[in-house]
Amino acid sequence: MNAYTLLPFIVLIAAMFLMTRSAKKKQQQAANMRNEMQPGSGVRTIGGMYATVKEVNEDTVLLDAGPGVELLFAKNAIGAVLTDDEYNRIVHGVEHDLKSGAGIVPDDASSLTETDETDGSAAAAAADGKLDLGKKDAAERGEDAIQAAEDKADAAEAKAEDESKKTDGDSDAK
Repeated sequence: MNAYTLLPFIVLIAAMFLMTRSAKKKQQQAANMRNEMQPGSGVRTIGGMYATVKEVNEDTVLLDAGPGVELLFAKNAIGAVLTDDEYNRIVHGVEHDLKSGAGIVPDDASSLTETDETDGSAAAAAADGKLDLGKKDAAERGEDAIQAAEDKADAAEAKAEDESKKTDGDSDAK
């Protein structure tokens, strides 16, 4: 056998080795994370529930999910051990690293609509309390609707006249 026939097998074995090595590394990191759990730390289960660790045993973890709610989970069911800041941010909505008023988004859009424009038409519209959105008055809309209905009726009459002139033997083809 020459080296060219063995090359695909060597590449396949190397790829399998690299894939299993990275998977083992991830499993080892997850096991270390679960072993480092201590009572009082916040966790997220693989089901997405957030709780506080109350007691850690060899294969199980007792979690406090709320007042009077204690749950017993297998250590393998813990998806992530969270930092205190992250746990408080997610569960209680507490933000520790907010800067003093910088970049805070208001709860409503009122600050976005306030403008200091002195444009003539904008100022006049603001003074009247009405905002022109390009809509027509009711009278103009009524006249347009009547005209459109009359045009439609005329078109229908013309079509009916053309159809009545035709007989079974007549056709438009020459």
